[in-house]
Amino acid sequence: GGQIEMLEVMEEREFFSRYLMRYPSDGLNIYGYVNIPKGDGPFPVMIVIHGYEEPSEYEILDYSTEAADLFANNGYLVLHPNMRGYPPSDAGDNLFRVGLAVDVLNLIALVQEQGNRPGWLESADPARIGLWGHSLGGGVALRVATVSNDVKAVLLYAAASGDEHKNADLLYSFTGEQTLLTELETPSDVMTYISPFYYFDDITAPVKLYHGTADIVVPLEWAVETCDALKGNAVDIDCVYYTDGGHLFFSKFQPEFDNSVLAFFETHLMEP
Repeated sequence: GGQIEMLEVMEEREFFSRYLMRYPSDGLNIYGYVNIPKGDGPFPVMIVIHGYEEPSEYEILDYSTEAADLFANNGYLVLHPNMRGYPPSDAGDNLFRVGLAVDVLNLIALVQEQGNRPGWLESADPARIGLWGHSLGGGVALRVATVSNDVKAVLLYAAASGDEHKNADLLYSFTGEQTLLTELETPSDVMTYISPFYYFDDITAPVKLYHGTADIVVPLEWAVETCDALKGNAVDIDCVYYTDGGHLFFSKFQPEFDNSVLAFFETHLMEP
């Protein structure tokens, strides 16, 4: 319930306007921004899900802004939430990253309620929603796509695993957060009920996966495992591995990566 609010104009660009947004999610206020292309639309909707950073250092316009702006410049209405726990968004329950997925699912529901109706999201086409997820955000995108058939295309960029025990182990090595010990102590048979990895046969959206072979944050073998598991569950997936690519492709790979990403979503989202 509730609505996506546009609180202020953040920036005017040649092809889009950027607004500070706020929306409710299970009693929390989630902030972020919306890039709305100039023109009448209807525009396909892209939800950009950022990866892990130290929350105290994260900013509303952070590293994933480049991807959000790429989509807006090419005719997508982009919503980029600061996930729960990343100020100014509220903090809330988030065992196994489920809270992050809930926030994206609630955002999808609000886009479907407000899209193509008079108001700020009048130019949004709620029938054409895509997900772009990097790192931790890629793991969130996997869960959302597993439980929602409202997502029509998914991009996984150096994504975390669909196995939440692996994700908890990796995050604990970075952060030492005590709540992650609760996750790591979860019995393996219970973890199979929690992890999207064991439900990939429920994914209906086509998926594009990108990973660098020199990624020192999320292991390459996790990407290969995800790719193989999705193929094994008859998901429409294409996997691309950049030789010597790192956790981010801000390098010689960026132009090719951007063109490939746009081509994927044009195929699956641009035609009404």
